[in-house]
Amino acid sequence: MADLTGAQWRKSTRSGSNGGDCVEVAANLPGLVAVRDSKDPTGTALTFSLAAWTRFVRSTKASR
Repeated sequence: MADLTGAQWRKSTRSGSNGGDCVEVAANLPGLVAVRDSKDPTGTALTFSLAAWTRFVRSTKASR
């Protein structure tokens, strides 16, 4: 399991005023991107390599 102690979490600027029901991303970790549920900040976070996260983001943008 990755050490997320220094993670700086952020929400998308596209997150509306829906009461915080969204995901948060921490991209300040060396070679790692972490994603968690904003409603459960102490729960499990998913972690991805930077390369995998970049592919996901590019694919998502291309699908718009």
